[in-house]
Amino acid sequence: MERLSVFGLLLAILCAITSKYASYGDTKFSNCSKRIDCDNSTGAVVSIDLRNPFPVDSDSSSRYGFWNLSGEIRPSLLKLKSLEYLDLSLNTFNAIPIPEFLGSLENLHYLNLSTSGFSGAVPSNLGNLSRLQYLDLSTEFSSLSCDSLEWVTGLVSLKHLAMNNVDLSLVGSDWISVLNMNLTELHLSSCLLTGSIPSTKPVNSTSFAVLDLSSNPLNSELPDWLVNVSTLVHVDLSNCNLYERIPLGFGELPNLQYFNLAGNNNLSASCSQLFRGSWKMIRYINLASNKLHGKLPSSIGNMTFLTNFDLSMNNVGGGIPSSIGKLCNLKEFDFFGNNLTGPIPASLGDLQNLTKLSLEGNELNGTLPESFGNLSELSMLDVSVNHLTGFISEVHFSRVRVPNPLNVAPYADVDLSSNLLEGPIPVPNVEIELLDLSHNRFSGSIPQNISESMPNLIFLSLSGNQLTGEIPASIGEMLLLLQVIDLSRNNISGTIPSSIGNCSLLKVLDLADNNLSGEIPASLGQLRQLQSLHLNDNKLTGNIPLSFQTLSTLATLDLGNNRFSGDIPLWIGDGFADLRILKLRSNGFSGEIPPNLSDLSSLQVLDLAENNLKGRIPGSLGDLQAMAREQIVIQYLLYGKYRGLYYEENLIITTKNQLQTFTKTLSLVTSLDLSGNNFSGDFPEELKKLSGLVVLNLSRNHISGKIPENISSLHQLSSLDLSSNNLSGSIPPTLSSLSFLGYLNLSNNFFSGTIPYAEHLTTFDASSFTGNPDLCGPPLPVKCRDAESDGGGSVIEEDNDGNEQEVIDKWFYMSIGLGFAAGILFPILVLAIRKPWSDDYFNFLDRIVDKWLWVEKKRSLNQRR
Repeated sequence: MERLSVFGLLLAILCAITSKYASYGDTKFSNCSKRIDCDNSTGAVVSIDLRNPFPVDSDSSSRYGFWNLSGEIRPSLLKLKSLEYLDLSLNTFNAIPIPEFLGSLENLHYLNLSTSGFSGAVPSNLGNLSRLQYLDLSTEFSSLSCDSLEWVTGLVSLKHLAMNNVDLSLVGSDWISVLNMNLTELHLSSCLLTGSIPSTKPVNSTSFAVLDLSSNPLNSELPDWLVNVSTLVHVDLSNCNLYERIPLGFGELPNLQYFNLAGNNNLSASCSQLFRGSWKMIRYINLASNKLHGKLPSSIGNMTFLTNFDLSMNNVGGGIPSSIGKLCNLKEFDFFGNNLTGPIPASLGDLQNLTKLSLEGNELNGTLPESFGNLSELSMLDVSVNHLTGFISEVHFSRVRVPNPLNVAPYADVDLSSNLLEGPIPVPNVEIELLDLSHNRFSGSIPQNISESMPNLIFLSLSGNQLTGEIPASIGEMLLLLQVIDLSRNNISGTIPSSIGNCSLLKVLDLADNNLSGEIPASLGQLRQLQSLHLNDNKLTGNIPLSFQTLSTLATLDLGNNRFSGDIPLWIGDGFADLRILKLRSNGFSGEIPPNLSDLSSLQVLDLAENNLKGRIPGSLGDLQAMAREQIVIQYLLYGKYRGLYYEENLIITTKNQLQTFTKTLSLVTSLDLSGNNFSGDFPEELKKLSGLVVLNLSRNHISGKIPENISSLHQLSSLDLSSNNLSGSIPPTLSSLSFLGYLNLSNNFFSGTIPYAEHLTTFDASSFTGNPDLCGPPLPVKCRDAESDGGGSVIEEDNDGNEQEVIDKWFYMSIGLGFAAGILFPILVLAIRKPWSDDYFNFLDRIVDKWLWVEKKRSLNQRR
């Protein structure tokens, strides 16, 4: 703004007149009088505080109003020779460089330019400010950089240095040697710093208080000297790739309040030793995602000032000591992803200030203490993935209330999933937003009053229980904020309430694997934000409602294993740009495949198996774009994600003649299954364009003609089933080049000639080729006559020549042995040099992604604080 460009001319005048205008109540100048200070004797400006009072993430319109400065800063500011204090933080200077002339304001004691939109190189002449005690150049988007920190040596009076998010990747590994030994605070978070933290003390142990080097790739051990700096108040070395042991003694530091070593993954310590100190002033401990082990000592009950305690994603074992109930100030207790055993102590119910309790992913047993009903401040309870038993009742939540300190939307989350809990569904009499009771042993019907008790419910999962009865219509009449409804894998009967169509924010509706009957209500077409719809494995009848053509955001439509009939609607091929999964298998659909299904550009799984479809397989299916691309990047199909909970897409796919459930790796799978219909005509050569296809199943149809020679272009195929058709001719030798092929079934056709038993085909046994009368050669026990000029062969009915038979047998068994060896060694080679598609690979990825999702869930839950 122009105000800044004329500081040198106007600030002295402002100092003279602000008191006058303030007396008349002028708001702007009254504020000015608080932000500009002048020397009482000389009238010289000594302090300018033009900090934007609204934080960067504020949604207030005032954030970019009167007090938001922009434009340029002109050298006329140099006329303020007596200036000692300058704060321009939290403004938006639109990527201008930091003015070099600021290095000439020789009387400056305080300079704060943080988060103000400056960019470019940090001017080295800031090192001329020998009286400067406080310097903050932190930025939000790494827009500033600095190639050397040598200029910092000139700041001989500096006590506080903050350069968070400034790019220091080029300063070298010896950056700490140039820092002033008399610093009291050092903030260099996310600066791309490298090199080890020195083993010798670089700071004054009698004054140094704050060390924040978080999120830098230091690859260092944690130095022992830290436990000897008695003045330390704040230590944040999280996400620094630190390794080896955590030095003992932090608990004896008399002033330590904040201790964060989270996310280093390789720091180790025994909990019984690490926490045996007094930790008398500690308020915050976060050692998540490391290698802590051992048991928690009862002495942790002495840390009575502690408000946050996070040891998640470690190897902590043993029980939770009952002394935990002495931590009267504790607000967040996060121990998910450890090996805790035994019951949850009832003393946790004494923590009256507790807002978050996260114990998921342990080995805890016993019942949920009824004392939890005393936790009047609790807003997040997660004890999922344990071995808890017993009943849950309203008593457990009798005093739980939804906090609303800042007049924002209230919330409360309860996740009791994946335990052994039983009895009727509990209905907490609090305004819960997220309720996950899935994968337990709850029984009975869904309570009719669930809508009245929890009107603000956003996420509801009761999947994988033993629920019976009907779906209450009130769910769609009162729970209008719902984004996820998952009632799958129960014994729910009756019809789908048409009132669910009123849940206009719904993103996921999963009613799969129940006993629902009747037709799909047309009102579901009103769910314009729906992304995932699973109605499979029920007893639903009728047609696909015409109203579904308005569900343009759908990514998954699974209606398989029902009793639907009629033609597949033509409109399915129109307007579904995001549809990844279309599964209509095991119904009574008839007619032909609509040719415009090829317009589904995102479709990766098309399953129309086990219907009454007929006609030719449309060649236009070869234009399915997503199946023509190799899927090599995992995309997490998480829908309705809200504050750490989410619905994770899953799908059962028939591959390698088995049913396999895909979750984490579902985005890597491309599958085309048209088996068990009445398709006829030649093998569609256009399918060769689907080079990313992993599963192709055309079995049990009436397809004729030959397998195209260029089928080898489907180089990602893991499962190929063409059995029980009318295919003829020779088996193309190019099949042997499909190195990922783990399942092949060409049985019960009319193939003829010699099996091209070489390369990868030697890993398959006779069952892949049986039922072809004119097919011969290994692995079939049918030998061939000498090859004709066209490379084929014919079956020998009988041959009593012992010598010839002996030679053939030797050749056959040798090839079997070589084939077996290749079958063992080749996948290992593939695993070493290529991305495989084997079942083991998918399972391995599932485990890796599972761990990642644990961490992401934790981050999401922490971000809401």
